[in-house]
This record gives sequence, structure tokens and C-alpha cells, in this order.
Amino acid sequence: MSYSIAQAAQRSGLSIDTLRYYERIGLVDPPARDSGGRRSYSDDDLGWLAFVTRLRTTGMPIRMMREFAQLRHGGDLTAGRRKQILVEHRNDVRARVAELQTCLEVLDYKIDHYAVVERDLEATA
Repeated sequence: MSYSIAQAAQRSGLSIDTLRYYERIGLVDPPARDSGGRRSYSDDDLGWLAFVTRLRTTGMPIRMMREFAQLRHGGDLTAGRRKQILVEHRNDVRARVAELQTCLEVLDYKIDHYAVVERDLEATA
């Protein structure tokens, strides 16, 4: 199946400008063009965009995403480096998740504390 840039933007959750930017910086390959010269995205293109979006959501720097994107063209010969990039990034993500979990615990504690304060106030009113 093929998709226009507007359809690809809608399906990926990215803006048309972001799709063009990602193409310009080499994060995504230029999509095929239809007979009118318009971009035509494939299901594979959308799959790659979904993966890139996940990397970005997890905070991977554009620089590393670009390296990963370039390496994938090297096929299996670059699998080791691509794995290394993902393992390092996974470690960073796990550390951030642990930090957020600690923050969440503090928020839960404070919310519980204020619930007790509100109950006490209601009981004395």
C-alpha cells in the first residue's frame, strides 16, 4: 500500500514538516515518488517512522538516531553496532524510568498526606 505525505503524517502522528525534516537530515530515506513527483510512503516506511518515533519518545538524541539510520543500510554487518546503540539507550531509558518511579512515589506520598489532612479538616468541621 502507498500513502501520501498527509496520510503518512496522520498514520505516524508526525507533522508533514517533521517528515520532511527527518528526510532532510537523513533520519528517514526519501520515499518513492508517484507519477506526479509526490512522496509515496510504503508500509515499510511507516514501520520505520514508528520505530524512529519510539526512539525519539524515549529521548534518544537525533545524532544517535541518525547514526542508527545510516547503519541499517549496512545490513547484517552493522548489527553489532546497532545493537550496542540500542543497549546503551535502553540503559539510559531504564535509569530515567527508575528516576521517574522515585518521583511518582513522592507524589503518591504527598497526595496521600493531603488526603489525610482533608479528612482531618472535615472531621473537625
